[in-house]
Amino acid sequence: MDKQDIKIECKDGFELAGTLYSPTSLKGAIMIAPATGIKRRFYNSFANYLKENGYGVICYDNRGIGDSKKGSINEVNASLINWGRLDMPAVLEKLKTIFPNQSYHLIGHSAGGQLLGLMDNATEIKSLFNFAASSGSLQNMTYPFKFNAFFYLNIFIPISNLLFGQTNSQWVGMGEPLPKLVAQQWQKWCNGKGYVATDFGKEIKQHLYDDLNFPSLWLYATDDGIAKHENVKDMARIYSKSKVEIVALKPKELGYQQLGHMGFFSSKNKELWKHAIDWLGRYE
Repeated sequence: MDKQDIKIECKDGFELAGTLYSPTSLKGAIMIAPATGIKRRFYNSFANYLKENGYGVICYDNRGIGDSKKGSINEVNASLINWGRLDMPAVLEKLKTIFPNQSYHLIGHSAGGQLLGLMDNATEIKSLFNFAASSGSLQNMTYPFKFNAFFYLNIFIPISNLLFGQTNSQWVGMGEPLPKLVAQQWQKWCNGKGYVATDFGKEIKQHLYDDLNFPSLWLYATDDGIAKHENVKDMARIYSKSKVEIVALKPKELGYQQLGHMGFFSSKNKELWKHAIDWLGRYE
């Protein structure tokens, strides 16, 4: 089968829901790491495109999201830190098992590209391709978006967590409901600088951000209110040894009405996906 749903067991015994895409001939293997609260099905068309271009792919739902839920979303030890420490390493190990002796790449969307340095096996990644991955720092956003972001982070998240025990992000068009700790860490990190670096030496005692020397490409859309250029640079700096390339996509110049934080992965914008194929071709 060229596409099938799979289970991915993490070190703590939790099982993630994943989807495997297997090409007829293999150039390399890719894990697609999703944005906060975004289900793996969102990346289906993009993953199929990668498969058709010769890459084995695994998409997955982080614990507490989509099909990776068991009962209450707060009963699965879900946090941004555990997405990086427990979920992402398990996906890479599964990728290695299914596609052994290949070059392994990570394509990250927003949080998916931010959490890589928390993986204990991150040094096995050969290259990183990101879209909309940034520190999400509130101070670098511009009005009127900055006002909306402040409301979501500092008013909506605390009130929703207090009243419902989770952040009902779906009510404001922000993906799936979020486990309480995921939203709390998101709030904390976006109010600081360097996103995950906000917790270095605190909740994060060990990480590999300073050890990763793979090449990385950071694409962002200029109409994205979150991944502003300063925020992309702010996050890329945390990968201190990576050879970083930052590329701005200007929707109007490219003939698109908008791209924003999500548009790159839409099938109606698939002409942009060549950026990923060209990048991967450099590091097979």
